[in-house]
Amino acid sequence: MCARRFLVVIFLLTLLIVAGAFAVFQFGGSVLRKQALPTVPYEAPPPASGPDYVQTENWLNLPDTVPPGPAEWKPQGIGAEPAGKVEAATFYIHPTTYLQRDRWNALLGDSESQSRAQLFVRSQASAFNFSRVYAPKYRQAAFGAFLDTGDDATAALDLAYSDVARAFDRFLMQEATAPIILAGHSQGALHLTRLLRDKVAKDPALQKRIVAAYVVGWPVSRAADLPAMGLAACQNNLDARCLVSWQTYAQPANTDLITSAFEGTTGFNGQKRRRQDIICYNPLSGSNDDGVPGEITNFARNDGTLVPTDSNLRDANLVQGAVGAMCRDHFLIIAGVDDKLPDLGPYVLPGNNYHVYDYALFWANIRADARGRVNAFKP
Repeated sequence: MCARRFLVVIFLLTLLIVAGAFAVFQFGGSVLRKQALPTVPYEAPPPASGPDYVQTENWLNLPDTVPPGPAEWKPQGIGAEPAGKVEAATFYIHPTTYLQRDRWNALLGDSESQSRAQLFVRSQASAFNFSRVYAPKYRQAAFGAFLDTGDDATAALDLAYSDVARAFDRFLMQEATAPIILAGHSQGALHLTRLLRDKVAKDPALQKRIVAAYVVGWPVSRAADLPAMGLAACQNNLDARCLVSWQTYAQPANTDLITSAFEGTTGFNGQKRRRQDIICYNPLSGSNDDGVPGEITNFARNDGTLVPTDSNLRDANLVQGAVGAMCRDHFLIIAGVDDKLPDLGPYVLPGNNYHVYDYALFWANIRADARGRVNAFKP
C-alpha cells in the first residue's frame, strides 16, 4: 500500500528529529518498530461511537465562533486586506500529531496531540481564512500505525478516514452551495486523496463546486492517481476544479527515501506509480516549472514566509522575499537569499526535507493562490 510505505518514510524522518533516534541508523527498522509500534492490539471502538460533528467541540475550527478558532490567526506583517470573507468555504485536514504507542488511534481528548493539531491549524489553515474555515478533529492514526502492513494498521487508517469522511458530510450540509477549497497536509493529505476518490469523483455536482484541492506534503501520480480523483492538475494559478501538490526540499536534496517508497506502488486507477508522474506545483510561479534551467532567483515572488517569533511557534512574522523555489525532478526545491534560508525551527528532516514547513515557506503565496482562484471561479 503506497500510503503506508510513504508514511513509514515520513515517520522515520520525523522520529529522527522529534525523538532523536540515532539508534535507527545503527540498528535499522527493528529499532524503529520497537520505539514506535503500538504496544497493544487494535481494538475497534463501539459502533456509532465516533465524534458527532453536529457538536462544535468536535471541530478545531468553525466559522464565526467566539472566541475565534486557531485558523482565524493572521501573522504579523500581513498588511491591509479586503474586509470580510469571500463567498467560499474551506475544509482542512491536519497532519499526524499523535506520537504515543498506547493505542492505534488518538483519542479526541488527548490534550498533547490536540495542542499540536491546533498549531498546524494556526500555521496552515490560516492561509485560507479569507473564507469560512472548517477543520475537524478526528481519531487520527498514530505514527506507529504506518510501520506495519497488517490488519491493525489498516483498521487504524480506515477509522481515521471514516471520521474525516463524516466530518466532510457535515461540512457539505452546512455549506450546501458555496465554492469549496479542500486542503490537507501529510496524513491529512492522504485522507484528502481518499475523499477526492470516494466522494468528489463520484458526484458531478460536487465536482463543479471545487475551487481547488491543496494536497500538500503527499505524492500524487498524474497518471495513476489523478484520473480517479475527479480533478485535473492545476496548470496555472487561475485554474479551477483542479489539484495542486508539492513536497519541499532544500539543496542538496536527497529524495531517495520518498521515491523508493512511491515507485512501483499501485495507484487509484490500478496503474503503477512512477517518479516522473509526481505532481509538483510551485506556489511562487503558479505553475509546474519542472525542467526550467538555471539557478533559483525568484525570491521576490515570495510574498511571505512564516518565520516564528517565539519557541512555542504560536506567533510568526511574515517575511517577504526570503525563499525562492523551483520544481526540479518532481520535487519543490528551495533556496535562500545568499544561500541562507530563514530559521523556521528545529524540524528540518534528513535529506534537507522541509516537509514540516511545506505551508509555512509559502504562506502568503498559498493565500493569494487560493483567493485568486476563488475570485476567478465560475460555478
